[in-house]
Amino acid sequence: MSMSKVMSGKTTSWLVIADDLSGAADCAIGFAAAGACTMVTLDAAAADSALAADVIAADVDSRRMAPAQAAARNVEAWDRLGHGHGDQPRRLYKKIDSTLRGNWAAETAALLPHAGVAIVAPAFPATGRTTLGGCVFVSGEPLGESDIWRLEGLSGRADMAALLAAHDVRTAVVALEVVRAGAAAVRAAVDALIAQGTQAVVCDAESEVDIGVIAAATAALSAPTFWVGSGGLARALATTSDGVTASADAGTAPDAADAADAGAHRQGPVLALVGSMSGVSGRQAALLRARTGMDHLEIAPQVLREGPAHGTWQTLQDDIGARLRAGHDLLIGIGRDEAFDTAEGPRLSNALAALVLPSFDCVGGLIATGGETARAMLAAADIATLQLRHEVEPGVPLSRTLEQPARHVATKAGAFGSDAALWLAWRAMQAV
Repeated sequence: MSMSKVMSGKTTSWLVIADDLSGAADCAIGFAAAGACTMVTLDAAAADSALAADVIAADVDSRRMAPAQAAARNVEAWDRLGHGHGDQPRRLYKKIDSTLRGNWAAETAALLPHAGVAIVAPAFPATGRTTLGGCVFVSGEPLGESDIWRLEGLSGRADMAALLAAHDVRTAVVALEVVRAGAAAVRAAVDALIAQGTQAVVCDAESEVDIGVIAAATAALSAPTFWVGSGGLARALATTSDGVTASADAGTAPDAADAADAGAHRQGPVLALVGSMSGVSGRQAALLRARTGMDHLEIAPQVLREGPAHGTWQTLQDDIGARLRAGHDLLIGIGRDEAFDTAEGPRLSNALAALVLPSFDCVGGLIATGGETARAMLAAADIATLQLRHEVEPGVPLSRTLEQPARHVATKAGAFGSDAALWLAWRAMQAV
């Protein structure tokens, strides 16, 4: 049976809906750390192996979809996976990017009729993301003025109330001074706003303590609610008294976890794929190379655009295979050129996965930075479900594939983490 707490004879299970794979994993890892059997699925329509888990994190891959399509994909995931142990409704956590990339506002608006009032708190202080006046800041800088938004072609203020209002969502902000007054004050403020017809409540937060207050205040609201945030709020909710519980008949998923631990691990080198173009990822890749001495290849974007038709494709594919089959750890990055556009990220990631796939069978561990990169490689290798194990640093979860022999997988969003993040993931794979 799971180590999750059992309270009042009732069961609490969760569904996390995320718009990319690294986000699904780094959000759900907080529940795994609290003792819940936690699975990440790449395909909500074929998630049978994850249904017995206490927590399911579904990557619906909607970040680059049109808003209406992204909204529909989120509702479909809720309809398919929104019931847990004993057909009890799961609590819903809508994972959004801490820098507000993607269709988060449209997705939140679409879920309101199904899940109740949205408690919105994307702050993740451990990674430098905070909220003040309903606006997002990154390491103290307004998100709207940051390189993160410029790289994505975004502009304007990162004002969540305004962005939600554009989707006809009645939104209010609980200011930082209310949060600092404690959980009772926040609960009273939220109850009053809900009574006034507010559909989404945005909560300011600048510290882990603030996030904990928001979680404690909202975990047991009488009105139907769901939560909208990044990994920070999810971790706090997982450790509240109403956070996560498991029923006595939900032991099959934890038993599977035990079997995975006892089963064989696929022997082979570590493959690190860096698809993110952020400067953070670049520094992380450089430190990984410096500390491990691993082989390194940088693939020109034009090779990936043309695929097998490019003159060097087969040579590169053969080179990758030779290195991996010789047991060499290998770091592969996507280069940049004048034609590069962030919108082609999925296309380049899929091509990179196709380039690596013929030799992926000998890989023992995968490190992938950039959710599109991780999803592309796992999908190409027919890996649809991951079991979360632990975190090597905030935002960098380590998981195992369910198929035997199992592989280790570490995923990380591109734009955050310490310079040592990828090296810490590599080191964790050497220790298990």
